[in-house]
Amino acid sequence: MEARIAQVAVKAGVSIATVSRAFAKPDMVSPKTRKRVYAAAEALNYSISRSATAMKTGHSFRIALLISEDIATWFNANVFSGLNAVLAPAGYDIVIYQIENPQERHDFFSTLPVRRNADAVIVSSFAIETDETQRLRSVHVPIIGINPPEPKACDASVGIDDRAGMRRMTEYLISLGHTDIAYISPIITTKLSHSAELRALGFQDACNAANSASSADAIIPVDPHDNDQGPSLPIRARELLFDEHAPHPMEQLADRIVQLGDDMPTALCCYADMCALPLAFALQRRGVAVPGRISLSGFDDAAYSEQYGLTTMHQDPRSLGQAAARITLNLINEQDEATPENEAAPIDLHELVELRLMPRATTGTPASR
Repeated sequence: MEARIAQVAVKAGVSIATVSRAFAKPDMVSPKTRKRVYAAAEALNYSISRSATAMKTGHSFRIALLISEDIATWFNANVFSGLNAVLAPAGYDIVIYQIENPQERHDFFSTLPVRRNADAVIVSSFAIETDETQRLRSVHVPIIGINPPEPKACDASVGIDDRAGMRRMTEYLISLGHTDIAYISPIITTKLSHSAELRALGFQDACNAANSASSADAIIPVDPHDNDQGPSLPIRARELLFDEHAPHPMEQLADRIVQLGDDMPTALCCYADMCALPLAFALQRRGVAVPGRISLSGFDDAAYSEQYGLTTMHQDPRSLGQAAARITLNLINEQDEATPENEAAPIDLHELVELRLMPRATTGTPASR
């Protein structure tokens, strides 16, 4: 038979209000008192009613997580792990919404204020429109971005600087002596704007700066059947696109690169490890030595990148998730403490986490042709 909250209070030697706070707002109760309350509750087989707490506090104890790719991807899985590590102990569940196009995004932000079934919204790695979020803000549901392309569209955010990170990676390749570099990225098919798309701009920034030019025309689209690429530049910057939805896209891309023959670039700057690793394997199966004939770099430091020896930029999505969760709880608490006479001021908290360049075995000085 379950105990009542008053019995827990007596056994723990605290007030009923303290027991309630220990479960509803644990950060407002000292660790020593919380431990005593939880021990008493466990001994008496007491369980808190979430529905009763929700009615009392106006909270749903749910956080909406918006993602645009499958939750099983390396980035999303680690973000979720980080979020859950902080939010679960605080009594919050995470509800995942996979948003694949602007209409689904619009529908979410149109209906959530009516349902009012989330205390905060976390958006991972894709852009939101400010006008779509006004209604959500009107009911005081904070929006937190993880790697948002436009941080100011969110109440708060935590992320990396994709553009600066890719610029640094490209500068590293140039410092090794590479003057013929191809940027590898998928053809953009989604109508949602993603933070990783900014990496192409970082590649351009580095190449343009090396060429002492401000024109974005330094990027030369490559046709593997056309070796007339225009004037020779100090840094020959190319762009090789692939269709990520095609069968075996990295095998097809490797074939295209091999077909370039003597015109093959000396370095490949991949937008992400998820294409760099399979491309490296595909090239080696075709007899192209990495880095003996062609250097190759990635971005993210995802699973198996270190084991393979991939040169990449390191980010930690689990830490991003933990940081975003802490920000989320702070924003919810700010709303709780607001009164009609003293409403919580909007919090402008946008944090950038530093990336780390990881030079490894897949890059070296250019081979002589």
